[in-house]
This record gives sequence, structure tokens and C-alpha cells, in this order.
Amino acid sequence: MSLGIIIIGVFGLVTSDNLIKKIMCLSVIENTIILNFIRTGLREGAQAPILTSPGVFTVDPVPQALMLTAIVIGVCFNALAVACIVRLHQKTGTVLVSEIHEF
Repeated sequence: MSLGIIIIGVFGLVTSDNLIKKIMCLSVIENTIILNFIRTGLREGAQAPILTSPGVFTVDPVPQALMLTAIVIGVCFNALAVACIVRLHQKTGTVLVSEIHEF
């Protein structure tokens, strides 16, 4: 399932001419990867590792902590990319890659 979503994101990234759509496709790919990492830390019947007694089966918190960092980095990347695209649109009047190459 998630491999299909990643393939759809890559397809949109390669075929799209609009820079905003390219950023959206990158975001879809990033979020799918984050969900896969979080899913690796899942254990059936496990509890959160907060105030548990010894010997209780707990969920691994490391993938969740790493993906929280990845989410913050992704938001910063998206904000910077959109700001650059807005600035590029102000200078060129377009967000299409094929038209930007002409400048």
C-alpha cells in the first residue's frame, strides 16, 4: 500500500511542470515514509513506555522521536520551498518549470 503511494508521489514529481505540485508530491512521499517508520515501532498489545512496571511489553519510542524530528524538518523545508517559489513567481510571473527555463 505505502509503496504504491510513494510511486504515485514520484510519478507526480517527475511528470508535473508546476513547482507547487512538485512540493506537494515531495510532501506525500515524505509523509508516507514517516508513517512507515512509525509503523515499524508498533507492537500488538504493547503499552506506551510511560510509568510502566518492569517486565511490561512496551512500544519502541525511538522511531516516534526520530519521525517527530523529521516532521519538523519537513515543515521547515516546505515553508522555505514555498517562499522560494513565491519569490520566483514575483520575478518571472510563472511557477511552471518549462517557462522558467526560458528566462
